[in-house]
Amino acid sequence: MAAHLLSSTGSASGAADLGTELEAQAIKPHLIHEVVTAEMAWRRAGTHSTKTRSDVRGGGKKPWRQKGTGRARAGSSRSPIWVGGGVVFGPHPRSHGGKVNRKVHRQAFRSALKAHVERGTIAVMEPTGWDLPSTKRAAEYLAKAPEEFAARPLLVVVSESSSPEALSFRNMRGVRVLEARDIETVDIMAGRSVLVEREVWERWNGAAAPAADAEGDEA
Repeated sequence: MAAHLLSSTGSASGAADLGTELEAQAIKPHLIHEVVTAEMAWRRAGTHSTKTRSDVRGGGKKPWRQKGTGRARAGSSRSPIWVGGGVVFGPHPRSHGGKVNRKVHRQAFRSALKAHVERGTIAVMEPTGWDLPSTKRAAEYLAKAPEEFAARPLLVVVSESSSPEALSFRNMRGVRVLEARDIETVDIMAGRSVLVEREVWERWNGAAAPAADAEGDEA
């Protein structure tokens, strides 16, 4: 079992072997689900906010005297039961992220890669030698790739976002380009097909997880 290896022109030129840990990794959907859910939660801004009765402007004066009016007693016009009053138990700024252990992150990431390997939808890109960005050349590259890589969305993983390859692929419809340091398990799972620069693949092939691995503690 191996990933596709693409030449500098995009045609299949062989297979890229898996590292020992990636080869031995079993696909664990429950870990992928746990990590993807956590990563999506961490991406939430958490800036939603409401005002309590102490935050709403006004309401300092008692609306009417306590007794003798025949109406219910009221101490403030900013009570939550009044129109224009504060909100009870409303949302406030917070982080939605939870805690996921480092080992779980690594297994989930490897599981996501292994799933693509088994489906034949991940390929390793040999250095292209491109000196200038060219969307036309990137389209020609994909046209020569195996038919599995016509599936969209396509994720292209590069080492530098300013490289000619990254600038060439990023203008194509249905293609998402990300730096290796920004990749998370949710990104791997979101792509129906994945292209990885050889430099990045060799780094990952030792089963080291990407930046998301830093979250959480050792199990």
